Amino acid sequence: MESNILMESGTNELEVLEFTVGNNHYGINVAKIREIVPFYSVTPVPNSHPNIEGIFMPRDEMITVVDLAKVIKCAPSDDMKKDMFIITNFNNLNVAFHVHTVIGIHRVSWADIIKPDSTVSSSDSGIATGIIKINNQLIIILDFERIVSDISPETGLRVSAIEAFEGRQRNDSHIVIAEDSPLLMALISDSLKKSGYNNLTLCANGQEAWDYMNKVKNGEVPNDVKCIITDIEMPLMDGHRLTKLVKTDSELSNTPVVIFSSLINEQMMIKGKSIGADVQLSKPEIGLLVGEIDKLLM
Repeated sequence: MESNILMESGTNELEVLEFTVGNNHYGINVAKIREIVPFYSVTPVPNSHPNIEGIFMPRDEMITVVDLAKVIKCAPSDDMKKDMFIITNFNNLNVAFHVHTVIGIHRVSWADIIKPDSTVSSSDSGIATGIIKINNQLIIILDFERIVSDISPETGLRVSAIEAFEGRQRNDSHIVIAEDSPLLMALISDSLKKSGYNNLTLCANGQEAWDYMNKVKNGEVPNDVKCIITDIEMPLMDGHRLTKLVKTDSELSNTPVVIFSSLINEQMMIKGKSIGADVQLSKPEIGLLVGEIDKLLM
């Protein structure tokens, strides 16, 4: 089963694949899925992380398999012959996740996805990014980027790239950032500050950023926003919808928008370009992000 679902950009909707591990129902954004294949026998890798089940090679390509049952501390499958591998692509990585059953795909609005509070998913260790109720079933949307970065930290934001920008003259250009992950927001804002960008407005999702930009437009706050940096996947309003709203607003359309997301691939680049994004970068490349902001603002 290959993922080839095309959706109009900027509608604030996404496709969620529902699957199970044990008796629990989970979800993943279809935009992350490359394909879904039946369970394969894998080759264990000595001294690898406990959550790594092994590797396999479909079509002469080596792919690492993560055992989601171990990640969420669930009992293994009773019958692996019925299990599936969800092969994903994000942060320029191909990773397979071993799940027990695949239920189906649902089209939902980001506005209907509830951000879990700190009792369910803390910013330090939580792997749930959202919860949605479909047909009386609660589906937990997992943070697959966090799962992979916990296994292999070097796949996360490459903050070491910021060292080349440290010690520069302070730049007071006002930048608005829309990012729902508290951990990533802290890393991005700290990296920008180390690079000299200190005038930052932090928004937890696209809706907060859009509300702030409306205050700018209505004169409630100074009209000095020089750039917007936005993730794509966020509750309430995603980054594509935010970009479309900004770029179709007669008073805000000249504001540069940088999409900084783990989802950036060829298809996503086409979508972002169609709604007017000025720059699109894959999330690990924080050094490239600073470089592109320099080009836009200097």
